Amino acid sequence: MLRKILLHLKTHGKWYILLGLSICSVILWSVVIREQRNGVLTVAFLDIGQGNATFIESPTGTQVIVDGGPNKNLMREISSVVPWYDRHIDMLIVSHPDKDHYEGFISLLDKYSVDVFMEPGISAISGEYNFLKQKIISNKIPVVLARRGEMIDIGGGAYIEILFPDRDVSGLETNNASIVSRLVYGDTSLIIQGDSPQTIENYLVALDKDILDSDVIEVGHHGSKTSSSEIYIEAVSPQYAIISVGKDNTYGHPNKETLDILNKNKVKILRTDELGRITFESNGKEFVLKK
Repeated sequence: MLRKILLHLKTHGKWYILLGLSICSVILWSVVIREQRNGVLTVAFLDIGQGNATFIESPTGTQVIVDGGPNKNLMREISSVVPWYDRHIDMLIVSHPDKDHYEGFISLLDKYSVDVFMEPGISAISGEYNFLKQKIISNKIPVVLARRGEMIDIGGGAYIEILFPDRDVSGLETNNASIVSRLVYGDTSLIIQGDSPQTIENYLVALDKDILDSDVIEVGHHGSKTSSSEIYIEAVSPQYAIISVGKDNTYGHPNKETLDILNKNKVKILRTDELGRITFESNGKEFVLKK
């Protein structure tokens, strides 16, 4: 690409050549800086309004987006975390097929190539989700069903572990079928759970509460009282709780009961409606909140 630019500019005189070289130098420098990750994992909870969208970039540059949020807000946010020259995302994960968790992926697939698409495997889906699935088929993107025990190696020692579903969820209500995953890098970990309700949270505690221990949790169902049971929050014992929520939303999220449980467990609460995009970096030893 850079060679073609230079060949084109060469026909327009030396000043254009100098300008072309300057532009190419800026491009190359941008790429070099971007590629020097120095063993850092980045996680950004995107500011997409009333919904969820989480961007993950591994220490080796593998990019995963968990949930696409509502409408086209994802496209605005992606341009802030992915460089303009990058038009490829390695993996998309839809925690469950509710519009506020997948709709943004419809627009994204028009501009980005994607290697893999993961979903829980619910049979009762909306027309919009069917449209998304048709785009995935048209783009020949492999579809993988999330199941407990699966490990997704994203490079540099970082991986995503699926905690739920642990069964066929085709007949379940969408929230009950939400993918619960744990992102692990070295001694640091983070849980993302879509709209998974307390019944599933408590089930995961009963299965193996020790595996839940994590530094950060993206609170279930935008802080609704249907999620974040006390025994679950105690088992996760996070330092930070992220609530992805729209400002002045009509659902009353986050619920006071949820906030009280988090405060009781001395968890630092960070909300996208108050802070906008929330970004963490991990060197494998600790998560650092970026200002």
